[in-house]
Amino acid sequence: MAKLTKKIVDAAEPAETDYFLWDDNLPAFAIRVWPSKRKVYVIHYRSGGRMRRYTIGQHGSPWTADMAREEAIKVLARVHQGENPADERQEERKVPTVKQFGKTFMERHVDIHLKPTTQAEYRRSVDLFIVPKLGTRRMTDITRADVADFHHEFRHIPYQANRTLGVLSKMFSLADLWGVRSDGINPCRGVRRYKEEKRERFLTQEEYARLGKALDGAMDEPEAANALRLLALTGCRLSEILKLKWEHVRLPEQELRLPDSKSGAKIVQLGQVSVDVLKAIPRIKGNPYVITGRKDGGHLTDVQKPWRRIRKAAGLETLRIHDLRHSFASDALELGEDLTMIGRMLGHSDINTTARYAHLKKVSVKTATERVAGRIASVLSLYGPR
Repeated sequence: MAKLTKKIVDAAEPAETDYFLWDDNLPAFAIRVWPSKRKVYVIHYRSGGRMRRYTIGQHGSPWTADMAREEAIKVLARVHQGENPADERQEERKVPTVKQFGKTFMERHVDIHLKPTTQAEYRRSVDLFIVPKLGTRRMTDITRADVADFHHEFRHIPYQANRTLGVLSKMFSLADLWGVRSDGINPCRGVRRYKEEKRERFLTQEEYARLGKALDGAMDEPEAANALRLLALTGCRLSEILKLKWEHVRLPEQELRLPDSKSGAKIVQLGQVSVDVLKAIPRIKGNPYVITGRKDGGHLTDVQKPWRRIRKAAGLETLRIHDLRHSFASDALELGEDLTMIGRMLGHSDINTTARYAHLKKVSVKTATERVAGRIASVLSLYGPR
């Protein structure tokens, strides 16, 4: 048989059983022709006293005879160096793909160790971003350059890009811990995160008044209106109010005793206005939740749609629900409460977390600046021209 060429391979007709056409120039290199007309480039070599067969790929796209021959030469060079490419490939096939490992990651880590809201965030990152882009790749094949390219693709949504990078980094850390990767390298390390614009959005007294009027006008959505009132008056997280049960409400003590939150079990102190809001909410027989939903026995799950309508009525289209929590912290700071007290009010376990929320409003900064400048000016005037 002469040197394998495209013409020879294309002309090879299938038989009743598969057969090989060998290349005279590279004796270990052949094309295997199957009765189904499928043609596959292979090499045969001896390793460990046994004959081994290594499949290069199917004739056509992308493999041509010349490309397959070049690959065969590279593989045979590895054989001469004592390697066994066939066994190595077999081991590689045991390594899970990113998609397969993502499933294991969710089952072994996320679903066991993280809270439901965080689980949803992780699942979203895995299902909508990581798997569609990297799902078919082997976990051991992903490099830092691959991660950098992946992160770059989502530069138009920097917040999501950074959150997803964090999830991917956790996946590779656990891949190392669980023995899926043995190089000790997390390819996410060193990938620079995008700058995120931090919003300082707080409600003014006039905006609070407009929001209150809009909430009073939401007569056809009382559950959502009550949830939003409680959010504004307590500084609680959205999930804490939506999942609040009557058994956790202690009106005589003016407390909410939450068995679980982002920071664990906590007690939320209530002002009298919050108590009045809770007293006005009707209790539905058979439903344990304060903010009831459409399903029997369930709580309200979608507050975003009514929120968009309410904030539009108030002329506050850019206001986010979480800004109510920011405003609560900022108002407490303006009233003279220190960060430790504000942290307790918000249920923070770390003072640094409180500092992130308790930004001073611009009007407070301006007032403080005016006081300092006035004091300095009064002293400077003592030594001015006479």
